[in-house]
Amino acid sequence: MRIVTVFGFLAAVMTGAAVLSGFPSRLFAEASSATSQTLCSKVFISGLDPKQAFDDHMAPEPGMFLISWAVVPDIDRVRGEVRTTIAGFYPRRSVYAAGRGCTLSYPGFENPLPLGALPPVQALQPPLAGEQTVVATNPLVRAAIDRAFTDTSGDPLRTKAVVVLHEGRLIGERYAPGVGPGTPLLGHSITKSVVNALVGVLARDGMLSVSDKAPVRAWQSADDERQAITIENLLRMNAGFGFDEGGGASVATHMWYGEPDTADFAASAELQSAPGTHWGYSSRSFTLLSRIVADRLKANPQELRDFAWRELFGPLGMTSFTPEFDATGTFMGAQASFATPRDWARFGQLYLDDGVVAGKRILPEGWVKWTTTPTPGSGYGAGFWLNNTDEVIEPWNMRWGIPGAPRDAFMARGYMGQYIVIIPSARLVIVRFGQSHGKGAGIESVGALVSSVVEALKAP
Repeated sequence: MRIVTVFGFLAAVMTGAAVLSGFPSRLFAEASSATSQTLCSKVFISGLDPKQAFDDHMAPEPGMFLISWAVVPDIDRVRGEVRTTIAGFYPRRSVYAAGRGCTLSYPGFENPLPLGALPPVQALQPPLAGEQTVVATNPLVRAAIDRAFTDTSGDPLRTKAVVVLHEGRLIGERYAPGVGPGTPLLGHSITKSVVNALVGVLARDGMLSVSDKAPVRAWQSADDERQAITIENLLRMNAGFGFDEGGGASVATHMWYGEPDTADFAASAELQSAPGTHWGYSSRSFTLLSRIVADRLKANPQELRDFAWRELFGPLGMTSFTPEFDATGTFMGAQASFATPRDWARFGQLYLDDGVVAGKRILPEGWVKWTTTPTPGSGYGAGFWLNNTDEVIEPWNMRWGIPGAPRDAFMARGYMGQYIVIIPSARLVIVRFGQSHGKGAGIESVGALVSSVVEALKAP
């Protein structure tokens, strides 16, 4: 009885705060949206247990401990949707549709249409391995992989998958319970690196140039200083918008979980500095790039997915890749796509091999070198993180690169410890996926994994 009374009091306080202030109300609504979207994707794309997914992903998020008791998700496996409320309020719904993952519902955008079958494309390389997990035969590599799952020296790692490719060959992998070689996992901001590849394909075909002014309709008035922003500025995150992520609620989380048209919202970003002068982590930039790619192709979600399959994922053999879209049909290129860990490793191998697979050039000649050229004043390239500096990112107080990794390493990197680490000097691609909520999202452990595998392969 006492517990019920306390919970009822907290619900009343929470609801009263929401009524008195639009800001708390917005946060509760976005928490409900994020729960519906996350669980929908992880249940219907990844096939994960919803309670485990909530406990690993949502419950440790900043501020969730205050309201997690009141968050009630309803998993409807027949309809393929998740509906969430918080203390009976803030109902939010996410709907699964084949080929496009899950989409948040808004008035007028309730039921996304499934995508049709993929067009026929011949993979240029065979599968990396069969259905069974490949255990490393090198005992030092195996020990390094095991430590990525068992290290308890810091914050909980919650490592879900590690895959190691050497010279394009799968030499070892491991998965957490409930995850396996065929489990598509959320890439979070690794998706930004996918956008880099899509822009690269368009550049290869002469459909755009990185030096082009960003064709954003809202910026076209004569006195709008944002006209100076180029596609390169968006890719390098120095368009001038500053940081839009910082842990917990942010401009970016509002865009993803509170706006039906993410690109329209992103286009409203105001300049904080002149384009090209300051770096700031910008999910709005990659949301705009996603819209620009679709506009150049004159593509709806079906056509964009089919283009990406024909020109990128099909030739790579990345059969598991699933993009997600906002309610209006814009690819959520800043943070929402799924693939198996092996397929994410395939993606990293493309960049290790200079954009070529089985002798066919997928990305333009020089694209990888340009992508990994440091953006001034940062440890960031263009959609990929670099390992060129030991300095920390302000205001995050977090290292740019990977401790212990070779200097030439670069990586696609996503929230909560999703990493595709590419090490040209060692001919390695190392994929690590997890649900790490601590400072740096497990990057110290990833650094130890990388350095240990590099040294293991040097041993006689």
